[in-house]
Amino acid sequence: MAEIAEQAPEQAQNSIIEVTPAAVTKAREVLKDSANTGIRVAVVGGGCAGLQYDLQPAEQSAEGDLVLDFDGVSFFVNPMVVPYIKGTRIDFSNALMDGGFKFINPNATSSCGCGTSFGI
Repeated sequence: MAEIAEQAPEQAQNSIIEVTPAAVTKAREVLKDSANTGIRVAVVGGGCAGLQYDLQPAEQSAEGDLVLDFDGVSFFVNPMVVPYIKGTRIDFSNALMDGGFKFINPNATSSCGCGTSFGI
């Protein structure tokens, strides 16, 4: 379960995202031996269904970010994307076919086969 850092606003007291142990392990691996301190979770326009998930290593949180801690790994979330991702489960698979980070988003009304594009 995530613990929300002290600078997170009151509204963030509810669970915003869930990050599975497999995804935390992979994120920790990505951050190892780098100047990055966390993973930015974002939503950008694009993809087959109109919106696309974006995970990027980040040196630090941006002003106003919610900082979510999952087993010692920080995930930075801009409050503007919370309505799009609230309740989303982020998982990771090592499978040869369709491996990588996976997003299970209860808010998505449509998605494409790649699993990183969705619509609301």
